Amino acid sequence: MRQQHKAGEKIFIDYAGATVPIVNAHTGEIWNAQIFVAVLGASNYTFAEASASQSLPDWLQSHVRMFEFFGGTSQLLIPDNLRSGVSKACRYDPDLNPAYQQLAAHYGVAVMPARPYKPKDKSKVENAVLLVERRILMRLRHHTFFSLTELNLCIAALLVELNNKPFKQLPGCRREACEKLDQPALQPLPVQPYRYVAIKSVKVNIDYHHVQYEKHYYSVPHEYVGKKLELHAGETLVQIYFKQTLVASHPRKYHAGTSTEAGHMPVRHSKHHKWTSRTSKAVG
Repeated sequence: MRQQHKAGEKIFIDYAGATVPIVNAHTGEIWNAQIFVAVLGASNYTFAEASASQSLPDWLQSHVRMFEFFGGTSQLLIPDNLRSGVSKACRYDPDLNPAYQQLAAHYGVAVMPARPYKPKDKSKVENAVLLVERRILMRLRHHTFFSLTELNLCIAALLVELNNKPFKQLPGCRREACEKLDQPALQPLPVQPYRYVAIKSVKVNIDYHHVQYEKHYYSVPHEYVGKKLELHAGETLVQIYFKQTLVASHPRKYHAGTSTEAGHMPVRHSKHHKWTSRTSKAVG
């Protein structure tokens, strides 16, 4: 059945199968950049960029730049079932990665992943991937790139050509169709772009500050000993939640060690912590 796409309703998202080699100028080591592709449903207006990997942080930051490129957000995101974003695929109640849920909530969009092994669910982006591979990546295949920035500058220039290329059977081009159909219907962007926050389930050890993230330990109130909490690690702040209630907050540390707030200690521990040799002599 031919699908009809409402203006501003859906963005289809996937990675291209092809990758682009990038050479480390200092060591000569070669690694392959991944190509993120997204397309608006009504106009076929296409976005593409290179990222270092398909990991969760890269996946989410590509979404942020995608929204900025489109100048707004759709009502629905239709991604492929990439493990970074979708923990369990389901047409009606997908299990999304918590950080992906946060991004969707930040931009006010819903996520409806394509069904596994159902390419027609995301045929729009399948076609967009083919166009990006043929009209952009094929033209760059003989170039040597030494950084993601260099590669993305070339992709951005060729992306303008792709979106300005006239349709074969329709009037205008992708850019004109987007300006007429999708852009007026897109939801506005929030004031601040989404910033990646790593989310991890943790269990509080008997020493009441055994909440570990990247070799650093952060304290929580002692009454949560033995309970499972959720740790949110941003660029500068680590926040710890119990049943969606914030129970502790610490400046993020990027080295091994321990951050302990005195208020998180039991009273007897706090008194012992304040004990000094002078106090000991006075008592004696």
